[in-house]
Amino acid sequence: MSKGENSGGLMSSAGLVRYFDAEDRNAIKIDPKTVVAFGVFFGALVMVLRVAL
Repeated sequence: MSKGENSGGLMSSAGLVRYFDAEDRNAIKIDPKTVVAFGVFFGALVMVLRVAL
């Protein structure tokens, strides 16, 4: 491979990193604790419904 060729490795992902790193003012912000609590609640609900039905 010559020095002039671009292998497309890390440089090709730089735009994605910049895109996902930017915060949108209109984005919904959810606390991570809320997501975990919802997951635990949903899992418990599924287990209760499996026993009841």
